[in-house]
Amino acid sequence: MAPRRPLPLQLWVVGTLALVLSLASGALWWERQLPGRLRQALDSGDWSRCLELTEQLAALRWLGEGAPQQQARCRRQRAAQLWNSGDQAAALQVQRQLVQSDQASATDVEQIQVWRRDLREGAMQRFRAGDLEGSIAMLEPLDRAATNGGNPSSDSLRETWNRNRLEAERLTQLVDQQRWWEALDSHNRLDHPWWRAQTQPQRQKVDVAIARIGDSQEHQQHSDGRSDVISGTKLDRAVQQQLDRGLEPWQAFEAGCRALGGQVEEDGPESFCRRRGPTGA
Repeated sequence: MAPRRPLPLQLWVVGTLALVLSLASGALWWERQLPGRLRQALDSGDWSRCLELTEQLAALRWLGEGAPQQQARCRRQRAAQLWNSGDQAAALQVQRQLVQSDQASATDVEQIQVWRRDLREGAMQRFRAGDLEGSIAMLEPLDRAATNGGNPSSDSLRETWNRNRLEAERLTQLVDQQRWWEALDSHNRLDHPWWRAQTQPQRQKVDVAIARIGDSQEHQQHSDGRSDVISGTKLDRAVQQQLDRGLEPWQAFEAGCRALGGQVEEDGPESFCRRRGPTGA
C-alpha cells in the first residue's frame, strides 16, 4: 500500500488551487465589467478614467472589437486635457504613447511637434528675459524624453548663461581698472540680451571715458598748436577694424595707430596715438 500523504501538504495544495481559481475568477469577472465601465467613461468624458480602463484591458489582453481605437481616443483627449491644465510633462508622455501606437494619425504626430515647439519658444523667451531656472524647468519634459544621447537643451542654456556672466564680471573689473578699450571689447562679446542690459551702466562709463580721451587729445593738439596727435572718429574706426580681425583690444589700439601712420605713446594714465615724423620718430 502506498503511504498516505501528510494532511498539511494536501491542505496546502487545495488552498493554493482555491486561491488560483479565485484570482482567475476575479480577473474574468473584472474583464467582463471593463467594457461597460469604459463606455461610461467615454460617454461622461472622464478621460483619466477612460485611459486607466483601457490600460487595464490591455494588461488583461482583452483585445475585443474597438479596444485599440478607444484607447487612442482616450490618450488623445487625456493628453489635451493635461496640456490645457498646465501639466506639459504628463501631456507629452501620453501623446508620445499615442504617437508610438499603430492608431496614431498625422494630426497626432503634428500635435506633439507643435507642443514641443511651444515649449522651446517659451523657454527661450524666459531665458532671454533673464529667467534661467524657469527656462530650464520648461525644457525638462523635452530633456527627459531625449533618447538620442545628445546633450540636453538645458546644458546649452547654462553654458551661454555662465559664459555671459563671467564676461560681465570681467567687464566690471576692466572698468574699475580704467582699461577702456578692453572693456569696450568685453561688452561687445556679450551675446545675451539680459546681460547686455545689466551691463549698460558699465558700457556708458566706457563710452564717456573713450570720448573724454578723444576730446583731451584734440584739446591738447589745438592748444599746443601741434597736429601730430591722431584721435577722434578716424582712430576709433581704425581700432574697431583691428578688433573685428580678432586682435586683443590693446593690440588693436596699437595696430590701428600704426595703420594711420602713428605710434602709441603713454602720458600718465592715458595713451596717445602720435603721428610719426619724417624720420620715423
